[in-house]
Amino acid sequence: MFIIQPAGLAHTRYAEIISQEMEESAKARGTGIAKRSPEYLINKMLEGKSIIALTKTGDWAGFCYIEAWGHGKFVANSGLIVAPPFRRSGLAREIKKEIFKLSRKKYPESKIFGLTTGAAVMKINSELGYFPVSYSDLTDDEEFWKGCQSCVNYEILKTKNRQNCICTAMLYVPKNADKKKKELALRMDFGKDLRLFERWTRLKRYVMLNLKKTKNKTLNLF
Repeated sequence: MFIIQPAGLAHTRYAEIISQEMEESAKARGTGIAKRSPEYLINKMLEGKSIIALTKTGDWAGFCYIEAWGHGKFVANSGLIVAPPFRRSGLAREIKKEIFKLSRKKYPESKIFGLTTGAAVMKINSELGYFPVSYSDLTDDEEFWKGCQSCVNYEILKTKNRQNCICTAMLYVPKNADKKKKELALRMDFGKDLRLFERWTRLKRYVMLNLKKTKNKTLNLF
């Protein structure tokens, strides 16, 4: 049904619609990075650091891209988006698999991490070998964290001194690398039951948003 492949020059014409859909989806969820510009997405396509999914008739169906941080020590698969008509079709899982393969090919020694509020994405990550970790296990590259400034929940991240937020952090560590850290990392076995992901994301969202409301009320008293 879909053609899933690395994006290139021929696909740059889709950058505008992908950028718009990213923004609209973030608004609808009430979480996440608000937008990536068409120019930013075009650069990812031309660098060979993105995956695009098209229908057999040439309509855009999905997209995801790679970002490298900390001089390539960390890699993130970012901006996963599926066009509304094709959601709940299993396409997101297929795109995640392909961008994961591309990341491993381009950065075989790098740790791959993600921040997500989506239960379905968390489950897919778990199937690929990611596990939940604390924010301190992620890159300390300031450029990465600057990207969170356009998120509607950035104030929560600041309040938590960049150690927690609504998103769940997940990390993939290449085999034989950082075994001790992997063994000590916080683990949650979500692999077999999507309901565990959904309960976790609902609980975290509830706690974090209530903390945000409490802080706002306190500030309004002064």
